[in-house]
Amino acid sequence: MVKNLLISVLSQEENKGSVEFQVFSFTNKIRRLTSHLELHRKDYLSQRGLRKILGKRQRLLVYLSKKNRVRYKELISQLDIREPKTH
Repeated sequence: MVKNLLISVLSQEENKGSVEFQVFSFTNKIRRLTSHLELHRKDYLSQRGLRKILGKRQRLLVYLSKKNRVRYKELISQLDIREPKTH
């Protein structure tokens, strides 16, 4: 229910080029691919695609955390994403 509300808010308010919208769409793709890979374990091309999308989302999150820490924290909590480990 919360995610549906978030979907409608993001698609109406945000432009498609914003970091938040891109992270949101990558997260949806990641969840779809993850459920696909639970059924098809040997689909190596989808595994590669998942890793590429994870990397893109990670780079966007790093950018957002450097630019605006408050928006980053809000996005992480709304999308229920774990915060990456820092080195």
